Amino acid sequence: MKLWSILGNSQKLDGGAMFGNAPKALWERWASVDDENRIDLACRALLASPLNGKTVLFETGIGAFFEPKLRERYGVQEPQHVLLESLRAAGFEHEDIDVVVLSHLHFDHAGGLLAAWEEGAAARLLFPNATFVVGAQHWQRARDPHPRDRASFIAELPGLLEASGRLELVDGDWSQALGNSVRFHHSDGHTPGLMLAEIVGPEIVDGEAHGGVVFCADLIPGRPWVHVPITMGYDRNAELLIDEKRVFLDDKLARNVHLFFTHDPGCALAQVTRDEKGRFGTTHEHAELHARALVA
Repeated sequence: MKLWSILGNSQKLDGGAMFGNAPKALWERWASVDDENRIDLACRALLASPLNGKTVLFETGIGAFFEPKLRERYGVQEPQHVLLESLRAAGFEHEDIDVVVLSHLHFDHAGGLLAAWEEGAAARLLFPNATFVVGAQHWQRARDPHPRDRASFIAELPGLLEASGRLELVDGDWSQALGNSVRFHHSDGHTPGLMLAEIVGPEIVDGEAHGGVVFCADLIPGRPWVHVPITMGYDRNAELLIDEKRVFLDDKLARNVHLFFTHDPGCALAQVTRDEKGRFGTTHEHAELHARALVA
């Protein structure tokens, strides 16, 4: 099996919103800020093939579905569908994808499922041969969002996914589409039912898989958020997220599971570290993955 990091459309978002209650004097050490107080964010997907005999894409980024006014509002930098270009550069078309795994359905993680905006055209689902894997709990949130995060969802998307006949809702740690090759961890701090997909590693120690890769989604958007107290203003429950993140990182450190970051503009993959004071960090960082083998 090989792994590729697949860039989608990039964003610029308010740095204060991305770092929650951390003061700018702290977070500007980690991110460059423009004149509008915005920082650069990637929307990076992970491609694995063959995984359980299939070509699997973990998330799709924000895509290019926004009409121009909203594209500017949400800081999307490119008008074209960058994810499709990046897939093609890796040797794949969206029709080649057998499974799309979605940690959650916020537009910056699922918008790439849709074709690029065209004036007067209805929203249209891409990936015609893929099974779409979504957490059952989060699916209920997407169907009936809370006013706090309603704007984070794409209103047409649940209906399009249902109409495809290729939607699998996961209620537990494993999916039918991927069997025992991908284990799901669950988190509620950012949004109810966030699903964190771990590609199971090749080494088994005391019955536990070691050496895998986990898609960190919005539990840990990038390297600065590995520091446990750092959360986003977009998180629904920052205290719960901090507790979840500590347990998550303890586990990944113990089992040498690599972290894959979707929003870090400079790092796709890293290993977890912890110093003598108990603070988590990263090492062995990789900006990109090009047909990288999964090894322990």
